[in-house]
Amino acid sequence: MIPTVVWGTGNVGRAAIRAVDAHPALELTAVLVSNPAKVGRDAAELADMEGTLGVPATDDIDAVLAAGPKAVVYAASGDIRPDDALADICRAIRAGAVVVSPALYPLYDPRNAPEEFRDPVLAAIAEGGGSLFVSGVDPGWGNDILPLLMSGLGSVVDAVRCQEIFDYSTYDQEDSVRNLVGMGQPMDYGPPMLWPDMPTLVWGGQVRLMARALGVELDEIRETVERRPLESTVSTSTMGDFEAGTQGAVRFEVQGIVGGEPRIVVEHVTRIHPTCATDWPMPPDGAGAHRVIIEGRPHIEVTVEATDEGGNRAAGGNATAVGRLVNAIDWLAEAEPGLYDALDVPLRPAVGKLGKAGRKQP
Repeated sequence: MIPTVVWGTGNVGRAAIRAVDAHPALELTAVLVSNPAKVGRDAAELADMEGTLGVPATDDIDAVLAAGPKAVVYAASGDIRPDDALADICRAIRAGAVVVSPALYPLYDPRNAPEEFRDPVLAAIAEGGGSLFVSGVDPGWGNDILPLLMSGLGSVVDAVRCQEIFDYSTYDQEDSVRNLVGMGQPMDYGPPMLWPDMPTLVWGGQVRLMARALGVELDEIRETVERRPLESTVSTSTMGDFEAGTQGAVRFEVQGIVGGEPRIVVEHVTRIHPTCATDWPMPPDGAGAHRVIIEGRPHIEVTVEATDEGGNRAAGGNATAVGRLVNAIDWLAEAEPGLYDALDVPLRPAVGKLGKAGRKQP
């Protein structure tokens, strides 16, 4: 059994506790929290699981890392605190742990990551002997392993398009939805996620990973951005009202240009309500999906819908990201210390999980 820590108990951390508990090779030994109100509460309660796991949450990082965990699922957010997230992750690596996390977008493609992200990680690996694998959904499996697998089913591949099409009212992250993405803000507001070069910072690594796997050289990476206002005020159950005339939908592309044409494209279409920008691509049922389109012969489309936590589509996406990461831990534990990407780490079947209810069998 691999002693494993889950660091953070938000949207991703809840799913991580459940995934670690369900994995036959992992043992949940600690849960780290920053909220004093969560200290002492059982991990099962924090993860919305029945019963107890006998693992009380703690905020004592020093004690947890001093115990020598073999793996850490770093589930704390890095969107608005990347420096802190990087410092936390390096701390766990120096303690000798395999670390998996969705938190640091520049490290999805570590070969091309800025030095200020890559070098501290490499130094921590050299010092402590741990490893790091950063991945997620989109960016993540929705624009690396899934499209690459699908490309192998074609005879001729003209272009690869990866789409995330989502109703953001299902997200339990109001600060990110309103301030980072700009939903509900005046149309002259500049959402940080849409600043020039920001989409490339987040998704450009996925475009480069696909290009490397497909054996093509990129001429450049381009961005396109469109925004639409709400025609009428809408109310959401998670975040309250979004006023008419404010931003209600965003569509952007990060395009890998090959031979002067966009051949590898990551596209996002996000709305706060399905009545906004109805001429843009829609998910099958209006809630959200990830879709990969292989243009060529044959034309191939695959749409993935995931639900969790009572049918929530955003929670389902988080759970698939966690599954990709947690299921990689035992492979990483056997591999040499290093900084890994999605082309290095295989996606394997759910060995030992079929028919299990999510608790370790006696």
